[in-house]
Formats: sequence, structure tokens, C-alpha cells
Amino acid sequence: MKRAIILAVCLAATVGSVWLAISTLSAQPAASANPRPIPIGKGWARNSINTVIFRRNSITTHGNVQYAAFYDDQSNVVLAKRKLGTDRWQVYQTPYQGNTKDAHNSISIAVDGDGFLHMAWNHHNTPLQYCRSTSPGSLELTQKMPMTGVKENRMTYPEFYNLPNGNLLFLYRDGASGNGDLMMNHYDVRAKKWTRVQDGLISGEGARNAYWQMTVDVKGTIHLSWVWRESPDVASNHDMCYAKSTDSGKTWRKSSGEQYQLPITAKSAEYAWRIPPGSELINQTSMCADADGRAYIATYWRAEGTNIPQYRLIYHDGRQWKVAQISQRTTPFSLSGQGTRRIPISRPQIVIASDGAKVKGWLIFRDVERGDRVSVAVCSDLKSGGWLIQDLTDISVGMWEPTYDQARWESKKELHLLVQRVGQGEAEGIENLPPQEVSVLEWRPK
Repeated sequence: MKRAIILAVCLAATVGSVWLAISTLSAQPAASANPRPIPIGKGWARNSINTVIFRRNSITTHGNVQYAAFYDDQSNVVLAKRKLGTDRWQVYQTPYQGNTKDAHNSISIAVDGDGFLHMAWNHHNTPLQYCRSTSPGSLELTQKMPMTGVKENRMTYPEFYNLPNGNLLFLYRDGASGNGDLMMNHYDVRAKKWTRVQDGLISGEGARNAYWQMTVDVKGTIHLSWVWRESPDVASNHDMCYAKSTDSGKTWRKSSGEQYQLPITAKSAEYAWRIPPGSELINQTSMCADADGRAYIATYWRAEGTNIPQYRLIYHDGRQWKVAQISQRTTPFSLSGQGTRRIPISRPQIVIASDGAKVKGWLIFRDVERGDRVSVAVCSDLKSGGWLIQDLTDISVGMWEPTYDQARWESKKELHLLVQRVGQGEAEGIENLPPQEVSVLEWRPK
């Protein structure tokens, strides 16, 4: 049954009870240099479904209103919104549910240029589940509906991306791990209609599939990167590839400007960096681009001769691809196996900002070596390198991975992270963890 709840959250009154303990708390309503949690409500925590990195998006802002989505402990899809600068959330339990025992089945949301909220949820080689709000700014949702009605029966990894003109892109995998194609739809806010842009933009040719990450820069250029996987075994990931589009995904080029003949395959792809299978290369991380359209891809893998994976940044300096090591980890691990892995580090998020002639970078992650806290590595000049690490929380967030409000970062350079302490068993195992507080952690980097 639907129910709407207004939650008035006073941070000062809940510091002692909120699980997310922060070293230094700010009483200011706006984001500051001190991390500040804004609790929303308790959610399912027995696996990482609410915090997997491929949620696009877990939180997003339109105008001065921020939206969030998560599953509660009864597997209900919950939506929430607040006016930025306040701690008061309007929380709405939708009539929809998901199979929360499978961490793939995350919720993705976006708000189009007219203020309608779009949502897709509960996908792992399953039929499309999609709806949108009944009116701009509302948390009330329509009935489930198709997008194009074609190739919507074996969907995984639904992702929304905002375009500068207010339209949306929607990406998903058609097929299974090790054997699937990347699909791309476009939503026109005027027509209120989805159309297919690319039917199999990247083809695994029946032998492999691409695990991607994507970003849209300030000029509207789409940057896409991906690793190939040869089988359901995570350890079969290899190489980092790249493509970009300046016409909303219709045509695609390499970093050199050479146009791709579609679909992109293992033979035709541009290889930003060659990484052999068995290198503990992770899939589905993050990327961004600077004001000059140069791409930055965050990931991790282990170098030849060592069994310790390290966080790394693959980036284009305007002339060629380069790679920089970010971390100095000392703990080995392996990605071998199928399904969601219980990994001692999270997949990383990368955000950047121009500072005069310099480009600053922030890599957000979680590492068992730092007590599974929310941590960030900071580089004041990506060209020169050198990373300093600090923790944004002082207790463990379990198997959490970072997702953030990209719209807020782009407009104000404020980092708003969805944070929840979560468990995760091997494959699709779950842990006996009671519901945990879902919060937005506000932080304005110096």
C-alpha cells in the first residue's frame, strides 16, 4: 500500500544515534569542508544493492530539489526528495518492489528537463521495469511502461544520463555476462517519447560483452569507456577501450577523431590501455572529462609481477593515453568467480575540477586497509600527480561503493554521496545485517 511520510530530521538531535559517525560535524545547512550526513531513512542492508557503483543515479538534483531512491527492508522501492539546504526529506514508499537478494537489481533514477522523475529498477537479465512521475516534481509514479518495446526482455545495468538540452539517454545490456550488447535509448522531453539511438553500440559478437562507464561533458560530448569480459568469470576482464560522440550518440569516434563503423567490436575498438586477462581488472567503475574534453577513467588492476591490485587513473593528455597509479595498497586479492564479489575494496568514483591551468582530482573509494571507511584520494594537479588520502567517516560502511549527485557536483562542486552501511556475500549471498540508515553525505572539498 502506498504511504507518504514526512520526516523532519534534526541533525543535532540525532548525532548520538545515527550510525554514520563523522569526525567533525557542521551545523551549517549547506555543504561545507566538514562532511555532514543528512539521514533519509532505514533501508535493506543485507547486500550492496543500494550502494552498487553502477547506479545511475542513486541521487540527483533538479533545480533546488534533490531526489534519492533505495530499497527498504521489505524490498519496497522508496523515493525521497528535499529542498537543498534543508534536512527535511519527503519520503514515499512506492507500490513497486525488487528482488533485493540479487545485488545487480539496483534502482536508477533521473530527472528530465521538464522536471519529470524517471525510474528503472530490478534488472538482471530480466524484462524492463520502468516508469516515471505523474507530474513534474512528484514522487507519485505511473504504471510500468515500455520504452521502445524492442529488446527489453533481457536487460541488465539500466543507467540514465542527462543531456544539456534536458533530454535523457538510457543505457543497458541486452544479453548475459560474457555474451551481450550495449543498447542506447534517447528520451525527447518535448515529444515525451523514447527512441532507439543504437541497437548494439558495442557488440560482443556472441563471444564476450562490454562492461562500460560513461559521462557527458559540459559541451555535451559523450565519453564512453569499457573493459571486455570473455566469460562470466570476473577475472576474464581485460583492456580499457574508448569512444566518444558529439551528436547525442548517433555517431562515434576514437580519441584521434577517426569515425567508428558500428557496432564497435574487439577488433575495431580503440584501446586506451592494454591490460591482460587475469590482472584483477575490475569492471563498471567511473569516468569524467575536463573542460577541454579530455577523458579520465578510474579503475584498478594489478601489475605484472605483483598480486596486489592498485587504484589507477587512465587519462588522455590531449596527445596520448597515460596511466597513473593512485594507491599504495599492500593487501592482495583475486576477482576469480562469478556474480557479485565480496571485494576488500570498492570500485572507485572520480570527479575533477579546473583550478586555473591545473585540473584537480578526487577519487572516492572504500578499502579494508582503511577500516572500510568512506575515503577520498586528492590530487591538486593531475598532470603532476601525487595523491593524499583522507577519510570522510570514522566508522565502517561495510561493503559500500560510492555513488554521488553528479548534477550537484557539476553546478556547485559539492560532493553529495549516498552512504549506507551494507553487507555482501560471495556471488549473490546475503549477510544477516538489520536495516541501516541511508544518508546523503555532504562535503565541499577545499
